[in-house]
Amino acid sequence: MTDDTEDIPAPINEEDIAQYLLNTPGFFERYAVLLGQVRLHSPLGGRAVSLQERQAEMLRDKLRMHEQRLMEFIRLGSENMLIADKLLRWAELLLLARRPVDVPAALVAGLEEIFSVPQVAMKVWDVADVYENEPFALGVSEDVKSLADSLRQPYCGVNAAFDAVQWLAEPERAASVALLALRDEGSERAFGLLVLASPDSQRYQAGMATDFLERIAALASAALSRVRDV
Repeated sequence: MTDDTEDIPAPINEEDIAQYLLNTPGFFERYAVLLGQVRLHSPLGGRAVSLQERQAEMLRDKLRMHEQRLMEFIRLGSENMLIADKLLRWAELLLLARRPVDVPAALVAGLEEIFSVPQVAMKVWDVADVYENEPFALGVSEDVKSLADSLRQPYCGVNAAFDAVQWLAEPERAASVALLALRDEGSERAFGLLVLASPDSQRYQAGMATDFLERIAALASAALSRVRDV
C-alpha cells in the first residue's frame, strides 16, 4: 500500500510568497494594477491605504528621521563650536597673565566667568619656593594629595564630603562637583587639584563624558608650570 500523502505539495506560506516577490522584480511591472488595489493598514489614523500610499508614508517617515538626525548633528556641531571658542578664550586669558603668580587666579576666574561655573577652587603643591606662601599653595592635606594621585580621569558626581570642597567660598552650596587632578603628561603623581562645583545636582553626573574636562585639566597643568618647582 502506497502513501499518497508523499505526492501532495507543501502549502505555500508567507515566506514563500515574500521570497518569490524578491526573486521576481518584474512581478509588479506586469501586475501594476495591484499596487493600487492592495489595501494596507496605515498607522496614521488606522485607515486602509494602497500599497503605493503605504510606501510613500514609509518614505516620509524615513525622511523625517533623517531630518531629525541632521538637525541633531547641526545642534551638536554648534555646541562644539561654542565650547571650542570658550576654551580658546580661556587659554588666551592664561597666556596673557604677565606674572606667574597671577596664573592661578586668572585660571579660576576664567572658568567661573567664561564657562559660567558657579564655584571654582584650586590648590597646587610642589611649587617654587617663592610661591609656597601664596593662597593657592596653602591648606592642602595629605588626603587630598592622595585623592588627586588616584584620579586617572575627572571625578563627576555628588559632593561626597570631599576635603577639597572646603576650599570653595560656599562649600555648603556644592550639590555636584567635578574634581580634576593636575599633573604633568605621563606622570603618575598629581601636583594640584581643581574643583568645579554647582548647586545643580545634575550638572556634574557620574558617567558623563569627561573629554572636555580632561582638556581643561591639561591646559591648566601646562599653564601652572610657571609657578612650580620644575
